This record gives sequence, C-alpha cells and structure tokens, in this order.
Amino acid sequence: MYDLTGFQRDLLYVAAGLDEPHGLAIKDELEDYYEKEIHHGRLYPNLDTLVEKGLIEKGEADRRTNIYSVTRRGRREIEDRRRWEDQYVEDTL
Repeated sequence: MYDLTGFQRDLLYVAAGLDEPHGLAIKDELEDYYEKEIHHGRLYPNLDTLVEKGLIEKGEADRRTNIYSVTRRGRREIEDRRRWEDQYVEDTL
C-alpha cells in the first residue's frame, strides 16, 4: 500500500466500508469527506489503478453501473496499514 496515493488509499478504505459500492456511492462518500467535488476523470482512473494492483475487483451491477469489491489482498493491505499506523498514533490518542 506504500505505493498508493492518499486518494487511492481513501478509495480503498471507502470501498471496504460500503456494501456493494459503486462508483457514484464511493464518489459521494469522498465528496462528503473532502468537502469538494470529485470529478469522474479523477475517480475512475484511480479505481482502475486499484483494480490493476489487485486491491479491488470491478464487476457489473448493470450495463451502466460497476460495483467494486475489495479483494483478500486489499483487505490484508488495509489491516497491515492499520497496524503500521497504530504503532505511531495508538499512544497519542
């Protein structure tokens, strides 16, 4: 996960936290968090990068809607990242 951008990490975390997330649901969650609009030209290429890295899988809900699911590797990467973060911030909270 060290080679992901912060935005890609956020995409992965949101995809992991939603039930059958689709692009617009992920976009809405991140727009709420960032408090600004996220353009499709930023969202979908970054989701495709996560697919290429094997962290999420892309499937079709229908002809117009893709759904994303976090792979086993993606979940393991999230867990590893959380452990790494905890060693630095656990005692400060």
